[in-house]
Amino acid sequence: MAADEGAHADAANLEKVDHVVVVMLENRSFDHMLGYLSLTGRRPEIDGLRPGLANEHQGRAYPVHHLAATALGIDPDHSAGAIDTQVADGTMSGFVASAAATFAARGVEDGDPGCVMGYYDGADVPVYDHLAEEFAVCDRWFASVPGSTLPNRLYALCGVAAGSRDDRPLHVPPLYHQPSFARHLDAHHVSWRWYSFDPGTLRLADAHYLLGHHQRFGYFSKTGLPWKAVFDISCNPKIGSFLDDAAAGTLPSVSWIDPAFTNFNPLGFPVNDDHPMADIRDGQDLVLAVYDALASSPQWERSLLVIVYDENGGFYDHVPPPQAADDQPDMFGRYGVRVPAMIVSPWIEPGSVSHTVFDHTSIIKTILLRFCPQALHEPQPSKERRARLGLGPQYPGTRVLRANHLGEFLSRATPRSPPPRGALVQQATARAAQAGTGDPGTGQQERSDHPPNDLQQRILAATRELRRRGHPPDTP
Repeated sequence: MAADEGAHADAANLEKVDHVVVVMLENRSFDHMLGYLSLTGRRPEIDGLRPGLANEHQGRAYPVHHLAATALGIDPDHSAGAIDTQVADGTMSGFVASAAATFAARGVEDGDPGCVMGYYDGADVPVYDHLAEEFAVCDRWFASVPGSTLPNRLYALCGVAAGSRDDRPLHVPPLYHQPSFARHLDAHHVSWRWYSFDPGTLRLADAHYLLGHHQRFGYFSKTGLPWKAVFDISCNPKIGSFLDDAAAGTLPSVSWIDPAFTNFNPLGFPVNDDHPMADIRDGQDLVLAVYDALASSPQWERSLLVIVYDENGGFYDHVPPPQAADDQPDMFGRYGVRVPAMIVSPWIEPGSVSHTVFDHTSIIKTILLRFCPQALHEPQPSKERRARLGLGPQYPGTRVLRANHLGEFLSRATPRSPPPRGALVQQATARAAQAGTGDPGTGQQERSDHPPNDLQQRILAATRELRRRGHPPDTP
């Protein structure tokens, strides 16, 4: 098949799905979370870890190694400067040096900088282990920006950042004014909903959705995860949750799910975004809840689920980030470090792996190509016209237009029934019972033993500013 014919077939594959669901977690690299798949020899076709990979620092070698704890006591530096150190001009040799500098700056005398070379295995991430066998792994999905969380999330929602690879200072609420892909969905009457635990990140990214639009935003759940005790929460009863909508078969065309970034969310959920120092077992519970709800939904046969992370969080990966086409090449002309990414759909062959280069704008490209392709063919407006457009849909940007979409995965002629997942649910149930979640009114909303991480401080600052501007407390 010729290249253009193959591209046309991949685009046509998107017509097989009517519902795109996206979950974006926090701050882990591909090798850190999925590299074990090749290291064990089980999946040699995946470009993951291999024996002998290491970083050197001050004359000592720090090899890759299995981590004993699922909750780490360090939040590695993931600022733009730190990631430049980690990437080290493409040698990927500066991760330990960056961690050592972080310990020194924080006055930590007994820290192990080699922890950033650690990885998890199938016992630690059983949900990912299952999804890797049953669906698709992307081993060339890069963060959009070699920098911090919010610039990467801006690229995922808007196709651009806000002129910096770093987050704004902690004292500045992270409220941006970047036109998001949701504006195109509204302009073309495509249904969508943002599900979250804290205020939805779309409110932070795009001023058009800062306040109001309440029917577009829902909580992930109103009762807790399916295998956990029912929470007695206060939230708007008129707004559907993701778990409710999936069960009822009323999911919109596009569903975006934000994890619980803070433990101050109205639902009382523990932090499950995988941002250190979160326990990745809570992140596994969240992904399992999304997957199980979608697989149990009457909409399963027409669905596509994307599970991805925003950036590497300072953890080791061995693949150098390539250059990226961008409207601001001097600032954003290179991708960030590779991140975990898995694609789930009944139209995907089991055990699939893609070596195609993706980044977060591939999500936008896929959504627009499926639901409003004309948005990708509109010419770039002049500066004057962009100013007149105000809060309407705007030019998606070079990064989105040049991004690869996800149609290649949907290659089956017929959809598959969801694979058995009862063992995963039983594991989650047993862990919830062991954790003693019996009384939902106590413990779940208590403050963490650790001070808030940088992202949590920013989410809380944004929440306070939203409340100050009149955003209701029972609405995401």
